[in-house]
Amino acid sequence: MSIKAVTTRERKAIVGEPEVVEDAGTVETSPHWLSLKDAATALQGMQAPDGSVPDADDHGDARACVEAIVEAIRGLAPAFPHDADYLAASVHDFERWVDGGFGVPDFLDSLVAFQPQRQRVDGIRHLIVFPMYTQNGSRNRFVEAVLVEVIWPEFIAELETRYTNGLFVSLRLVDFTPGYDTNSAVLFPETVAMREIPSFTWGAIFQDREAARYRRVVRAASEITKLELPAEAARLLEDQQLAEATFVMWDIIHDRTHMRGDLPFDPFMIKQRMPYFLYTLEELRCDLTAFRECVAIQRELQARVDAGEQLLPTEAEMLEHAGLVQYAVIFDRIFRFAITGTRVRNYDGLGGQLLFAWLHQRGVLHWTDTALAFDWDEVPAAVVALGDAIDELYWQSIDRPKLAHWLAAYGLVRSVVTPHPASLWAQGLPAEVLAGPPKGYTDAVLDDEFPLSMFYEALEKKMRDVIASTAGIRGTH
Repeated sequence: MSIKAVTTRERKAIVGEPEVVEDAGTVETSPHWLSLKDAATALQGMQAPDGSVPDADDHGDARACVEAIVEAIRGLAPAFPHDADYLAASVHDFERWVDGGFGVPDFLDSLVAFQPQRQRVDGIRHLIVFPMYTQNGSRNRFVEAVLVEVIWPEFIAELETRYTNGLFVSLRLVDFTPGYDTNSAVLFPETVAMREIPSFTWGAIFQDREAARYRRVVRAASEITKLELPAEAARLLEDQQLAEATFVMWDIIHDRTHMRGDLPFDPFMIKQRMPYFLYTLEELRCDLTAFRECVAIQRELQARVDAGEQLLPTEAEMLEHAGLVQYAVIFDRIFRFAITGTRVRNYDGLGGQLLFAWLHQRGVLHWTDTALAFDWDEVPAAVVALGDAIDELYWQSIDRPKLAHWLAAYGLVRSVVTPHPASLWAQGLPAEVLAGPPKGYTDAVLDDEFPLSMFYEALEKKMRDVIASTAGIRGTH
């Protein structure tokens, strides 16, 4: 999308109007953007983990970096008139940080001004600059710059009227500083350095990265396991745009599910220390809800087609992607999630193990003669049954004390995935732990409470280099 026409009012919204107006569609090759990236990257070398620049000897160089960043933002701002208030606030936050002596940065004002959820238009771009950490990347609150593009096809806009999620923003990475040259595929406002916590109004996922690493990992894993992919599933591996839209559909339903259903109050969003397998069940619950809803959408729309009805173009796309989401949930979970990351409280990894074992134990997934196969006609019912089991756990837990819920959740997981032989939870927690505070329960959980099965141990060794190669991946790779 190219944004060249800029009104006088929009120009005045940014202090220091530049002589040349950049084209938003080519910003990533412009001198202003390249200068911004270089200055932010250089500044990171002087920042402490909290984002400050503690060494007074570095302040001169840090000031020069910030001046370059501010100049670049001003130069790029006319290409982003829809972000005028945010970019003006960003300039102010940077200048205030310098004037304050490079202490812990506070970018609350610019964060509050940035409202991408109000501009969910396919192809519109945003320039994002914050001191922030990047999830699954770095925990340091360094200044990062990210150039992004919104993914919002018409069928998703139509879907959102059914699955309302006003906070969800779907993005494509165009270019970025080192914090996003990692596995991080999300941008959340709580990662920004700020003086107080506001009410968060959006959360963003980089669907191009999700889709690109899915395509690379599943292609390799299916070859290694000799899995014959169904034709529709194979299409996802050949078409990045198709895969991106599929992940948008998956995630828009997943994201809203965190606050919907029969919840044991609020299982995910409250920041509390608890056994990691509870996060496994919550993330899997949301994925399986997306799966279940896509099964329902597919059946509903296909029944109309079978009855001779002509679907609207957006409905036809929704029907196509509803089937693709089901493949994406299964293969991303069992091939990528299960063997990505360390074995230290890896709740997403455990979710992949759990789904694989559940399908295998119900006879719809087969590992026979060193080849993987599925009974595809039976798979949807088996996947939905796992979602139902988690939903039943949640429904019952509304009436349970917290620690009893934890024990019941462990019982569900261990009924499918074998725990470590040395597990205190598997052996039965000692009476003093059972009678004590929650901390004792959490401390008793092993870092790798549910080790990889022999199947996954072998697969991980063969897939290790492929998984590593997806760090920093984007849709153009």
